[in-house]
Amino acid sequence: MVQIGINIIPVMPVEEILQLIKAAEEIGYDYCLLADEGLTADVYAILAIAARETKHIRIGPVTNGYTRHPAVTAAAMATLNELAKDRTVLVMVAGGSVVLDTFGIKREVPLTVVRESMDICRRLWSGEKVDWQGSRFTLANAQLEMGRQDIPIWIAGRGEKILELAGKEADGVLLMVKPDIGPALEIIDRYENKPLRIYMDRIAYTESMINDATRIFPYVLKDTPERQLRGFLSEAEILQIRNAESEGGAEAVGKIITSEMIKRYKVAGTPQECHQMIDEMVKTQRLDAFILNITTAGLDKNIQMLKDVKSIIEGSAL
Repeated sequence: MVQIGINIIPVMPVEEILQLIKAAEEIGYDYCLLADEGLTADVYAILAIAARETKHIRIGPVTNGYTRHPAVTAAAMATLNELAKDRTVLVMVAGGSVVLDTFGIKREVPLTVVRESMDICRRLWSGEKVDWQGSRFTLANAQLEMGRQDIPIWIAGRGEKILELAGKEADGVLLMVKPDIGPALEIIDRYENKPLRIYMDRIAYTESMINDATRIFPYVLKDTPERQLRGFLSEAEILQIRNAESEGGAEAVGKIITSEMIKRYKVAGTPQECHQMIDEMVKTQRLDAFILNITTAGLDKNIQMLKDVKSIIEGSAL
């Protein structure tokens, strides 16, 4: 059976996030990720409390090396891992526009940022003293007070170079574009390292969920490589989107997004159709885990979605 988890975008009150994490564990989810969105609630403060209030679910942030120095991330993760009794996971991304644009940070050399962030974390988690010089970061006489840590690192990536890095060095690779799973895994499978294969999506099994996906889709498209766009959009649609973006930004792009585009991009349809789609991906792509995106507030609604999605994935009560 494929493992399941959630990734929470922290747009809701802190107490609601904590209640959602506890509910996910009670329902039977294996993972809870919390997105490091810059000016939303702090991921490590929340996850530290979650570590004390849960027992089994694996927890961790989805973060980057632009807004947080990787040595600071390494120390924060070591602290969290001690609190959670060795059930943490670190997910590294190359920095999304929603976060970086807010701070006026340019998304420069993303491959270098991810690779050096991983290297710094692992060196510091060795417990040894570290002197290290990279092209982006430097460590001098650095040593973690918490000692040796065994924390898996997943990479969430889309570009070919990032996927190659995941294939070479990551403990897991988190994929986010349904039509690109096969091509992405072909890149990853060129290498002997065999990371966990994880697919993250917000299953759209109602019309309101498709509408939610439409709201954030312009930002998704902005960070999506051309290779992936061609997997679910025609050349005419890509040109139309690029022209709208140049003329009016995300707001203009949002006006031309259709529900049909959303359905091509993600798991969408009736609960039975969604189950069949995921089941087929698990079998053909040998997926190890499915992560459900939680992108809107509403505790009762989200808890019901956790129950629904678990039933959809398992094929029960359909």
